[in-house]
Amino acid sequence: MKAVVCKAWGMPDSLAVEELPELAPGPGEVVVDVRAAGVNFPDVLIVQGKYQFKPALPFTPGNELSGVVRAVGPDVAGYGIGDKVIGFIPIGAFAQQALVPARALMPMPPGMDFDTAAAITLTYGTSHHAVVDRAGLKAGETMLVLGAAGGVGLAAIEIGKALGARVIAAASSDDKLAVCREHGADATINYSTEDLREAIRLATGGKGPDVIYDPVGGQYAEPAFRSIAWRGRYLVVGFANGEIPKLPLNLALLKGASLVGVFWGEFAKREPKANMAAMRQMMGWLAEGKIRPHISGRYRLEETAQALNDMAARKVTGKIVINP
Repeated sequence: MKAVVCKAWGMPDSLAVEELPELAPGPGEVVVDVRAAGVNFPDVLIVQGKYQFKPALPFTPGNELSGVVRAVGPDVAGYGIGDKVIGFIPIGAFAQQALVPARALMPMPPGMDFDTAAAITLTYGTSHHAVVDRAGLKAGETMLVLGAAGGVGLAAIEIGKALGARVIAAASSDDKLAVCREHGADATINYSTEDLREAIRLATGGKGPDVIYDPVGGQYAEPAFRSIAWRGRYLVVGFANGEIPKLPLNLALLKGASLVGVFWGEFAKREPKANMAAMRQMMGWLAEGKIRPHISGRYRLEETAQALNDMAARKVTGKIVINP
């Protein structure tokens, strides 16, 4: 079977597609024929050795996938050959076959296509954990989403709307903001052309947002945090900008505000039952049309480096997938 291989830390162009032995499942494991694999910003960092998780070399990157069960190992119940499944693994998804622990699988809902199934675990899982679990966003509250046209950003918009909140989307171009409006944003801010603090003030009538969802970091973090409402919750989701901001902590004191860390991967590992309950809620929202992953690009396995380069260059709106 063919797989993308990272042999040394470096930029995506250093990745190779190689022929590897077919996989065999061990106890509690399932081999899946991968039909689609979601691409995420952490994939760009992992191949450079810059992410929190640093796998041993060589390895195959990619962690969210959908496909068809090819083989089932001992002690696996509930899955059989030919079943359509969704999986999340630390590494190994950018390949024609993936080895997945049965506990990291869930059945694909009837009628769902493979690309959508591969686009829901990390982005929507992260945003649900952030918005519902960590921020406790309530109906009638206002949430500001930075980097709103990315995968987690669009997911946060849709989840906020599903909860009955007002959502303000901030992104770097009018084209990206148009996509945000298509996914439910009530108001938009172009922080490339507008003063962010003033735009937030106008969009919230001077009150400030109750929740700020920040997967970007960098220069927009401090002006956003200065604009937060009393008892606001600032969600630290990631640093796509590449710069980890240093916030004056007196701002949290003055606003009675909370800085809240969001690490979905660790949450899913430590609290698997809570994570699966969240996924079940989102599958219900998907069936109701309240959430709908936006897939803006599809790539062949041999185009994985290009997919990661496009992600790094912020050319992506919503999600992109690899189709092995």
